[in-house]
Amino acid sequence: MPSTISDAQLIARVVVTDDRHAFGELVRRHQSAVRATLRKLTSGNAALADDLAQETFLLAYRNLKSFRQEAKFSTWLYRIAYNVFLGDARKTKESQLPEDMDIDEISPAASEDATGAARQSALKIDLERAMSVLSDAERAAIVQCYHNDLSHEEAASVLGCPVGTVKTHILRAKQKLKARLGAWAPE
Repeated sequence: MPSTISDAQLIARVVVTDDRHAFGELVRRHQSAVRATLRKLTSGNAALADDLAQETFLLAYRNLKSFRQEAKFSTWLYRIAYNVFLGDARKTKESQLPEDMDIDEISPAASEDATGAARQSALKIDLERAMSVLSDAERAAIVQCYHNDLSHEEAASVLGCPVGTVKTHILRAKQKLKARLGAWAPE
């Protein structure tokens, strides 16, 4: 299908005529963003993120008739993905990394002599570890606002909480991340 067809037109085709090719196009357009969001929410667990993304799109297909187009389709998908993530987290009660884990195993000082790629790799590892100590709500707010580039209002819609709560989660998450990643601050 040509990419000039809007999401709204594709949605109408799915709802009215059960056009599975139209839904396939919606999946192709949005799967990377949904998977990336879920990878962030699952602290980098790509296999789990892919499973949750598949469940997200199955639920989206089943519930497409209830999409009222008050928000962007991607925002609606992020909401479903977040709910799927929460449901899975409740089922599996995934534990976070222990508080006493040494996040400096690959420290900025050890990377000073390394190449830029090694330094980037070390920063990515430290960032993933720092993100893992955030509460689920804090991590979700950071992912929605900074990874998905949603406004606080859009993130509140996705997360199903008041805007003030999103702002509080962002503030607390930033404080925790700053404390954990302080060694990476410019001199």
